[in-house]
Amino acid sequence: MRSSVFIVGFAMSLCMTACSLPTHPVPDSVKIKIVAFNDFHGHLESPGSLGQSPVGGIEWLAGYVSHLKRQNPNTLVVSAGDLIGASPLLSAMFHDEGTIEAMNRLGLDFNAVGNHEFDAGQDELKRMQTGGCHAVYKSHSCRGADVGTPVPFEGAGFQFLAANVIEESSGRTLFPAYAVKTVDGVRIGFIGMTLKDTPTVAAGAGLAGLTFQDEATTANALVAELRAQGVETIVLLIHQGGTVPDSISPENINQCNDNLEGSPISAIVKQLDAAIDLVISGHTHQAYICEIANRSGRSIPVTSAHSRGRLLTDIELQISRSTGDATGISASNLVVDRNSPVIVPNEALKTLVTHYKAIATPLANRIVGTIAASISTVENEAGESALGDLTADARLAATAGDAFGPAAIAFINPGAIRADLIYESGPDGEGEGNVTYAEAFTMHPFADRLVTLTLTGAQIHTLLEQQFQGCTEAYPKDAPMAGQEVNRILQVSDGFGYTWREKGTPCDNVDPADITINGVRMAPDASYRVTVNDFLANGGDRFYILQQGWNRSEGPTDLEALEHYLQSHPRLKPGPRGRIKLKH
Repeated sequence: MRSSVFIVGFAMSLCMTACSLPTHPVPDSVKIKIVAFNDFHGHLESPGSLGQSPVGGIEWLAGYVSHLKRQNPNTLVVSAGDLIGASPLLSAMFHDEGTIEAMNRLGLDFNAVGNHEFDAGQDELKRMQTGGCHAVYKSHSCRGADVGTPVPFEGAGFQFLAANVIEESSGRTLFPAYAVKTVDGVRIGFIGMTLKDTPTVAAGAGLAGLTFQDEATTANALVAELRAQGVETIVLLIHQGGTVPDSISPENINQCNDNLEGSPISAIVKQLDAAIDLVISGHTHQAYICEIANRSGRSIPVTSAHSRGRLLTDIELQISRSTGDATGISASNLVVDRNSPVIVPNEALKTLVTHYKAIATPLANRIVGTIAASISTVENEAGESALGDLTADARLAATAGDAFGPAAIAFINPGAIRADLIYESGPDGEGEGNVTYAEAFTMHPFADRLVTLTLTGAQIHTLLEQQFQGCTEAYPKDAPMAGQEVNRILQVSDGFGYTWREKGTPCDNVDPADITINGVRMAPDASYRVTVNDFLANGGDRFYILQQGWNRSEGPTDLEALEHYLQSHPRLKPGPRGRIKLKH
């Protein structure tokens, strides 16, 4: 493939010398293939099955990419965000360095930064791009000598793009806004876009000094700049998406329901400049191939490839040599089937994963506690789960030595609990009822720091109201998307209880008289110590009232609190789930 690349943004630029155009006669159009995926989340190993077939795994993902490249040497590989973050232990233990190294060898060209790339903060994300060893956790960083990669950590050989993430101090983008790739004499622009609402779903401390701008407005503003460089074909890589009604199966991976009408990605596409030809989306972990009209009424393809390397999107572009315009675009999702007889998995990447796994296995298999039965995240009609109860109790217990006094209540956001605790023995043969470190980590992959703070009873009532749709009065007026699209029921610790009922009136779903601590009605003007994770403490999931808490103190991580609680309470079993009640 004859190509040159121009990486452009307010923050930085990279230019490689363009090669000469061919001297022999060529057809008017060029066929270019784009291979796309999204929300990989560090799944170097297979995430399981789709239908009857095992799917994914980095060696098979790379095998499919190589197979598609053989069909057309003019192939580019792109990701629509969340390449890393919320990763399994095999990647997360090594700060996702293994995933970046694997993507370098797979041949990824560009990644639009997603919200989970910010899980460890912007400085750590910059290290993912530029390389180098972790400043604190050095024993689990730069393990190239053990796995066969460069030392120190090489960083991403592909480019992070983030057109709408602005450093307040400089007014420049955190990463380049876009990249221009010249392929066989034609130029394609790739704009990278991060979820605008990242501040509401990522830890606030790691986002300090950053502003996240509107996606459509930002993309449209770049069109003239790209056209000034002779770019007529523009692709938007965006970490935002929509949903389709049917659960994923091999038969419906190319479905589209009403062109995702009413979804965030549909609203964005309807505002896009007519010059943008293709949207590759993510974030919602869905599989779809849609056609959505832009602001001029022209329908353009909008794609998503589910998550965790289960699918790839195979996109074919026809681009005119004379005008540079995209004259035809087709797209289809492909299952990354590990049973395929025609795909050859990448042995080098299989070896890379094997080496990392050899280092991780002793820690992963360590027994951290026992349970007497599986404990699930399944919620009752009031929104309470047995595992939510257990986790909230673990956080409450972890505050016993707090400098300002132990907490009276612990709250946990449902998104912080990522998996059930399973009684049956797993594939590593740990034995029934044993909980391994790997299982605990899968449940709590973020290593959120616990924060204990003081709130009044009235503020706790506001916190409970902020769980429900439409409670805009409780939010700062300048908060992004002040209203919620869905209810987010916090899990609560033992001794705390309340009753709720959706009345159809915002901020009026919980009667203060029904809020109790150890059977005693909560006093609105009294002060209470409350434990949450640092994500919630900084206003995550739009629980902005927690930012007003005072006398803050930090405790252990949620994972450390869980491990200590399991060790202190052997043979745990699910509780009755009676702390939160729904009034009909």
